[in-house]
Amino acid sequence: MVGVRSQVAFLWVALALCTAMSSEVLAQKKYDSGASDTEIKIGNIMPYSGPASGYASIGRTEAAYFNKVNAEGGINGRKIKFISYDDAYTPPKTVEQARKLVESDGVLLIFGSLGTSTNGAIRKYMNEKKVPQLFVASGASKWNDPKQYPWTMGWQPNYASEARIYAKYIMKEKPGGKIGVLYQNDDFGKDYLKGLKEGLGAKASMIVREEAYDTSEPAIDERVVKLKAAGADIFISFTSQKFAAQGIKKAAEINWHPMHIISNVSASVGGVLEPAGVEISQGILSATYMKDGSDPQWNADEGMKKFYSFLAQYEPKANKLDAGVVYGYAAAQTMMKVLQMCGDDLTRENVMRQAASLKDFEPDTLLPGIKINTAPDDFAPIEQLQMMRFKGRKWELFGDVISSEIGH
Repeated sequence: MVGVRSQVAFLWVALALCTAMSSEVLAQKKYDSGASDTEIKIGNIMPYSGPASGYASIGRTEAAYFNKVNAEGGINGRKIKFISYDDAYTPPKTVEQARKLVESDGVLLIFGSLGTSTNGAIRKYMNEKKVPQLFVASGASKWNDPKQYPWTMGWQPNYASEARIYAKYIMKEKPGGKIGVLYQNDDFGKDYLKGLKEGLGAKASMIVREEAYDTSEPAIDERVVKLKAAGADIFISFTSQKFAAQGIKKAAEINWHPMHIISNVSASVGGVLEPAGVEISQGILSATYMKDGSDPQWNADEGMKKFYSFLAQYEPKANKLDAGVVYGYAAAQTMMKVLQMCGDDLTRENVMRQAASLKDFEPDTLLPGIKINTAPDDFAPIEQLQMMRFKGRKWELFGDVISSEIGH
């Protein structure tokens, strides 16, 4: 009888221990919509068509990177389901696709969607729904506003800061110059223009003409002619890829040879300079924070070896000259880092908490010395750039890595 009682007591203790252990396991795992023991759903919106379709390579590279992650076992054993939709770079379509991702597909978060006006159109919605709008593919300074919009975070250096670096360069190299600015007539272009004027300060009168264009315009040729006619000997192009290439071509066509600066988002060898013409692109200036996939100087670099190996296996048709491919790889790596940090707490709140606590993270394709850092009051992951000049068939870096923060 005593033996039976001992067995019963033992069974009760064992049952209690199992219950406690399973409760503990359950307590450790926390999920919101879009996450489970086996899967993490990530949403994305890209201009696979329309005037900004040159950036579609970003979305394709990210999809390929997540395929790599899945092939290697996923994130903490969970496979990534990457759902990417086309918005043709039109804000109303972006709104429609964001609603579909959140309300129909039930994604955990939206990652890396491209465009300033497009992301601006969904920011309020994402924050009201408390769904992370992470690593926005746009350098607008407004993505770094954790107090007002705690669910939205940028990734790349912001446009205004980049433009301040160009202003510093101009005042040092050509202080008596006359500046003509071509810019996109939306938040993207206006952010750059604002930063340029901030950087020039009392010398803002160096700007002799500003030409704003709308993305619906087929060409900006006449605007380039007007900048030359205004006497500008410095041509700054704060444009997306298609219009940057047009600007390079038109300047050559009208025999205008100013100091020519193009924005980082249009500094793609494969996406802009080759289509415009390598010969007429010589000497063009820009700034960057990423390694150039076409530059042999990185062939022995450990990070780029991993990048080239990834392309060979998962995205062999990608053009390694396309800056969008290098960008998509690094952005996807950053997203994976955050999900790894989340562990088994895959709630939207914890995703944002981890995204706001990145410390000296170095994706494979960022320039040496450039690191990703975030904090609860700092939603600007990358704040450093280096100037570069196009020579031969590649960009040549010069000068030091410069912090784009004000006061640095």
